[in-house]
Amino acid sequence: MKPGTAHFRLVAIGASAGGLSAVCQLLGTLPSDFDMPIAVVQHRARESALLAELLQDCTPLPVVEVEDKQPIAPHHVYIAPPDYHMLIDGGAFALSVEELVLYSRPSIDVFFDSAADAYGAGVIGIVLTGANRDGSSGLRNIVARGGRAFIQDPATAEVNAMPSFARAAVPQARVLGLDQIGQELARIDQQQRAKVAGPR
Repeated sequence: MKPGTAHFRLVAIGASAGGLSAVCQLLGTLPSDFDMPIAVVQHRARESALLAELLQDCTPLPVVEVEDKQPIAPHHVYIAPPDYHMLIDGGAFALSVEELVLYSRPSIDVFFDSAADAYGAGVIGIVLTGANRDGSSGLRNIVARGGRAFIQDPATAEVNAMPSFARAAVPQARVLGLDQIGQELARIDQQQRAKVAGPR
């Protein structure tokens, strides 16, 4: 597939330590008419239940904590629930309680791999702040399938281990500040909607 010809169907975001602030800032840069569905996998404690509500304060886009078999719709932000791996199955989310991966459930790698399997080149993967290497192999898989990768500049991350590992694993990824990532997402989304609308 030639560069620039992919139609992106999903934005997949992974974050860990420091992620609430980073995801909030990133979502806050997106316009209210942003159309691509966004799925966020944030490492979180089993008892944490307010992430969707907290992120809703950052964006006009509807923010939903995922339930099993929930269809994926445009113009939404979907949050992986605590203590479940999140996957994609036939245009809907699926939840799993299989073993922890890198001490985490939800696992960013598990979701990124599932998104790449489901949508191939139609995935934009983003790795933000965090304290381990989760997301690195999944982001590499997204790029191997023709998708696009963004990594938060480690110098701007609250905890720089996760973006640093991702940068080493996926050297072709674009490394940007949060506002710049948001601007790129908005540009891609606008271009896609313009193509669908066609010439006036």
